[in-house]
Amino acid sequence: MRVFAHRGYSGKYPENTMLAFREAVEVGTDGIELDVHETKDGVLVVHHDERVDRTTDGTGRICDLTFEELRSLNAAKLWAHKYGPEKVPAFEEYCEWAAEQSIVTNIEIKTDNTYYPDIEAKTWDMIVKYGLERKILFSSFNHFSMTRMKAIVPDYVDLGALVEHESGVKVFPGAYCRAAGYTCYHPPVAGLNDENVRNCKEHGIKINVWTVNDMDALERLYAWGVDGIFSNYPSIPKAWLAAQKDLSRK
Repeated sequence: MRVFAHRGYSGKYPENTMLAFREAVEVGTDGIELDVHETKDGVLVVHHDERVDRTTDGTGRICDLTFEELRSLNAAKLWAHKYGPEKVPAFEEYCEWAAEQSIVTNIEIKTDNTYYPDIEAKTWDMIVKYGLERKILFSSFNHFSMTRMKAIVPDYVDLGALVEHESGVKVFPGAYCRAAGYTCYHPPVAGLNDENVRNCKEHGIKINVWTVNDMDALERLYAWGVDGIFSNYPSIPKAWLAAQKDLSRK
């Protein structure tokens, strides 16, 4: 079971910043999950919300801000008492760094509220530029973006259907993903049950679950044999999984 650092090591560091990504690698995470938007002047950037208000000292929508305006903001506003200013990373900045790491990156295309024309192709072009084709997977709550991505990327690239809480959970997720041409199903912890897991496995669909921050959920998902989890505290599931491996050897 792979552990992805959700927005980087976001439980201890400012989310979706290079600091959070570097610290996630330091604790041995298998992968990093991040979110991609596009600025007013066409620069791909790493940020979760479509607005900057929650995590920075600025205000407004990313699509209404230039890259220069975005970079002037402090992306560590919520951690101002602990860390110095952090910038919103350009996606290219992340890719250049990730090219030197052994991690896998789950790239969430953030088109569920604001659609950025051709963001799928632009994101893939950046991946190719830095030779990351075999070190990434894509996901989105907007499944249209995954369908567009399917037409762009090679068959070996995993595509994940993200679903929102109970309202978006599929009754037959494996059948749905298989029919749509997606290789992964990305449900919330509360939206997974025995039947969902069985249906995914019957159709050869990988299961990556968000956001796993408690031991009960971790143990349940491990027993189900899911393929990956997203956690704000990646060091904890990594340590627990290592302990399970040690126990199995005895």
